[in-house]
Amino acid sequence: MNRKLVMAIIILPVNVLVFIPGFILWISPQSKFPPVLVTPGQVWFWLGLAAAFTGLTLIIWTATLFLKFGKGTPAPWNPPQKLVIRGPYRHVRNPMIIGVLLCLLAESILFQSWRLFGWMIIFFICNAVYFPRDEERRLQQKFGPAYLQYKEHVPRWTPRFTSWKQETEYSSPARPTRHSY
Repeated sequence: MNRKLVMAIIILPVNVLVFIPGFILWISPQSKFPPVLVTPGQVWFWLGLAAAFTGLTLIIWTATLFLKFGKGTPAPWNPPQKLVIRGPYRHVRNPMIIGVLLCLLAESILFQSWRLFGWMIIFFICNAVYFPRDEERRLQQKFGPAYLQYKEHVPRWTPRFTSWKQETEYSSPARPTRHSY
C-alpha cells in the first residue's frame, strides 16, 4: 500500500472518526446526556449502519480515485497531481468530506450522542470555511480553466442528480486541447 496514503489515513480520518469521537465518548458519561449504544432491535441501529456503510464507501472510493487517477492522496501535503472528475466527483465536489460526515452522523446515531452530533457540525463548519477560502483557491491556481469549469457545474455540498460530463478536456492546467472527433 502507498506509504503516503497510509499516513494520510492515519492522520486525517482516524483522528476525525476515531480519536476525537473516542475522547468525546470518554468524557461524556459524566454529562447530563451520556451516550447510549443502540441495539439491533432499534431502527436507529439500522439507520446508523446505513449511514456508516455509505460514508465508508464514499471515503474508500474517493481515496482510491485520488490515488489511481489523481496520482496523490487526500492529504493537503500530498494532493492529487491531476484533477479528479470521476465517480462521485461528477455529482458533488466534496464527496470524501460527505463520506466523513455520514460516518460522524452514524457514530452520533449509534451512540445516541448529542456531543458526537455537535462534533459533526463543528467538522462541517470548519470544512465549509476551509474549502472556499483555501482549497478551492489552490485548486483553481493548480488546474486553471478545468477547475473553473468543474466548479461552475458541480455543487460543493449538495449532489446533482445527473452525472456532469466535462465539456472540454484539458491537457494541462493552463491550456485546453482540441477534441478529435
